[in-house]
Amino acid sequence: SIFFFFFFFLALPCTSHQTAHLGFVLLRAHSERTELNSFLLHNRLLDIPITFCRFTAQISPWTSTRKLRNLAKVTHTSFSLIGTYGIVYKAQNRETNDVVALKRIRLDNEEEGVPCTAIREISLLKELKQPNIVRLYDVLHTEKKLTLVFEFLDSDLKKFLDTYSGDIDVLTIKQLMYQLLKGIAYCHEHRVLHRDLKPQNLLINKKGDLKLGDFGLARAFGIPVRSYSHEVVTLWYRAPDVLMGSKQYSTSIDIWSAGCIFAEMASGRPLFPGSSVKDQLLKIFKILGTPTEDSWPGVARLPEYRPDFPLYNPIPLENLVPKLDAAGIDLLSRLITYNPDKRISAEAGLSHPYFDELRRRDGSSGIL
Repeated sequence: SIFFFFFFFLALPCTSHQTAHLGFVLLRAHSERTELNSFLLHNRLLDIPITFCRFTAQISPWTSTRKLRNLAKVTHTSFSLIGTYGIVYKAQNRETNDVVALKRIRLDNEEEGVPCTAIREISLLKELKQPNIVRLYDVLHTEKKLTLVFEFLDSDLKKFLDTYSGDIDVLTIKQLMYQLLKGIAYCHEHRVLHRDLKPQNLLINKKGDLKLGDFGLARAFGIPVRSYSHEVVTLWYRAPDVLMGSKQYSTSIDIWSAGCIFAEMASGRPLFPGSSVKDQLLKIFKILGTPTEDSWPGVARLPEYRPDFPLYNPIPLENLVPKLDAAGIDLLSRLITYNPDKRISAEAGLSHPYFDELRRRDGSSGIL
């Protein structure tokens, strides 16, 4: 088994208008939560980027040269482990021979400190422990560099689709989609929005296990729904409510992305490959039809809604993804419903009849 100490952040008392210094603290392996993680979750600083950045702006370095020496770099960017920031390496532990992925972030700008995306990913991944979410084993911090040690997976969904030229058998599609929804459901159950789901961020190993990666854009969310930046999610997988400027969103943003990924696995090509926000909306309208107040109450109040949008009638989804049976088409339609309040939840999606075959087979996930 891999032998790693886990390093977490400890928050020192902080008064208003004053930035607290953070220090690395070595905790016992069985520790599940730290004062900082608890503070972030309870106070929802992750919902407020500026405050979050200011709070985590300064980190006292902890020298970990012995650990770094034990991680022999194998190759540079020979695989894809998601890249909101930093450089990714494949490495092997000299003591255990375990292969891991190193995500390195240079800390050249001392005034800015550790990037907020890195702190966000660390704090969330330490909380999210589920088979369909990539494991963060360790965090190594030196004066000029922050190294995140992840479990290594051989490929990602984008490369997997390219390898088979988009021609994946229906059972494999079903198994991958089930795992995707399981990972999303776990995130949402723990009040986390991923916000950047796309094939490149879904890692796959040779056994066919699929895991969500790149939580650099993820946020913890509270109830009621907060206002967030609408500049999230790669364009092709971005929900229409976000494209039209909505900043009030919740779990439905990830559900739309999952639907786009589902259709791409089934058809072998992106469902809505737009080149700009306007083009993206038009591509959605041409397939689902132009939304109206009848089909999507409240759409006319979105900031970027235009009453002169071109009018299109919907195209039957079975014409676009003939590989899906009736149950698959029904699930897809529920994932990419215009009205975010009407989109199916990840938890409900797992109980959809489309997955009955998997449940009869005891949920086997191996595909290779």
